[in-house]
Amino acid sequence: MSRLVQSIQTVQPVLNWLKENPKSVAPLAFLLGLTLVRRLNNGLNNWALNNIGQDRQWDWRREIVLITGGSNGIGELVARKLAKKSVKVVVLDLRPPTTPFPANVSFYKADVTSTEALHQVAGAIRQEVGNPTVLVNNAGVASMRPILEEKEESVRRTFDVNCVALFILAKEFLPSMIKENHGHVLTMASMASFVTLASNVDYGCSKAAALTFHEGLTQELKHRYNAKYVRTSVVHPSWVRTPMLEPVLKRGAFMDTILEPSPVADAVVAQILGGKSGQIFLPASYSSGSMIRGFPTWFQEMVRSSRKNVLEK
Repeated sequence: MSRLVQSIQTVQPVLNWLKENPKSVAPLAFLLGLTLVRRLNNGLNNWALNNIGQDRQWDWRREIVLITGGSNGIGELVARKLAKKSVKVVVLDLRPPTTPFPANVSFYKADVTSTEALHQVAGAIRQEVGNPTVLVNNAGVASMRPILEEKEESVRRTFDVNCVALFILAKEFLPSMIKENHGHVLTMASMASFVTLASNVDYGCSKAAALTFHEGLTQELKHRYNAKYVRTSVVHPSWVRTPMLEPVLKRGAFMDTILEPSPVADAVVAQILGGKSGQIFLPASYSSGSMIRGFPTWFQEMVRSSRKNVLEK
């Protein structure tokens, strides 16, 4: 009874204010409606992506997280943050980290675009560490130059690392997850999956492909392999201050907002440890960018053109 009285006393000042300001009722009701719709939408997204169920097998004393491109940038931060939580981590990269990893992080040199090289390294990982239960597709490259200035070798490298490698890695590490009906594949895409900018065409194409890979993988796990507890997530960051962006920043003033890598890594770690599928936009306010292709062409062009100088030399 006392709680009910306290609740009434808490709400009463608000009711009195609304009584004195009747014109505010409609706008507040609209905002409340938007909030409810947003929560309902988030709930439905979670329900759809996680197959109406929760995998209760997650035990972070036994899980193994494999991160590609984990020797610098976002990948390195994710590895170190997970290591601090006593999670066993495997890092695949062409170069070792500048600062040695802690004992629960194993580094393996590997070219993720080479089927043969990756197969050999994967065998060593399985023998020495175990089967990864989480795969973080983090490795990525970009040149950020106009189409006519791009060398064919550079374009092919972008697609090999950002897209083709996703298939090679899945073939190596997904079967054990499907067998156990337990695992998580997290793919680092980009806001470039939705919004194509001048001087960023090859990267945008590859990240749109990465998003399609994620969506297709989600469908196949449900409808081809009956592995509904193998989770899938995709992350769409905007520009992040990483080694990949350094050449662009050196060209001059960068005309857009830049995220720091640590908050991005925090979001990735939270998604991994949460054990659920999801789609993450960073910053969260950019989530509306995913709707751009549903708008009229003139509006799409206006949005893309508003960023015409972002990568200008």
